[in-house]
Amino acid sequence: MGKSYPSVSEDYKKALDKCKRKLRAFIAEKNCAPLMLRLAWHSAGTFDVKTKTGGPFGTMRHKAEQSHAANNGLDKAVVWLEPIKEQFPILSYGDFYQLAGVVAVEITGGPDVPFHPGRKDKDEPPLEGRLPDATKGADHLRNVFGATMGLGDKEIVALSGAHTLGRCHKERSGFEGPWTANPLVFDNSYFKELLSGEKEGLLQLPSDKALLQDHAFRPLVEKYAADEDAFFADYAEAHLKLSELGFADA
Repeated sequence: MGKSYPSVSEDYKKALDKCKRKLRAFIAEKNCAPLMLRLAWHSAGTFDVKTKTGGPFGTMRHKAEQSHAANNGLDKAVVWLEPIKEQFPILSYGDFYQLAGVVAVEITGGPDVPFHPGRKDKDEPPLEGRLPDATKGADHLRNVFGATMGLGDKEIVALSGAHTLGRCHKERSGFEGPWTANPLVFDNSYFKELLSGEKEGLLQLPSDKALLQDHAFRPLVEKYAADEDAFFADYAEAHLKLSELGFADA
């Protein structure tokens, strides 16, 4: 059985379409696609399948969640987006932040990620410490994405490929630099760079290197490096799953 999504009104759908156009223009103007994708990811990635808490339900609008160590810098994204959100009061923050992530992938040349509206906002931010730690390896990735979020190996590797966008900032994460030569273009270069080895000026985190060292992860890295279409197809599916954790469960 597939997911059963809540119905939304025609006015809600019209607001979504208008909002998407505003987001496209804003993200293009600011060159802030990586930040918007990170906002969407960090909002959704707090879901815990065991307790059914956390997830993409707009709690990132609260200072308490913005102050989590893994969310350094996301307060800027929330502030930047608020004037757009104010134009569409009918939309939930949960839908709005996830829509920004979908648009970020789209306007940087990535795949079209399906989007289903209807998330209801929650007021209680999740506990801190649920997001991945870039200093750790494959077991940690499987624990966070698998045991906690309910995602599999294919999703872990495909989602890691979004590091093709953006860069680390020393003051936010302790690391500095981009993963690829074109950090505002969504393509499969993250996997190509991983396989080609470390280069001056480009970043490889312990969690990135873990993808090469793990017997199940590495074949997927090699597949995506060789076939961008395969990466895009699996990424779109994985992003959709991430953006819907705890939402519209069958």
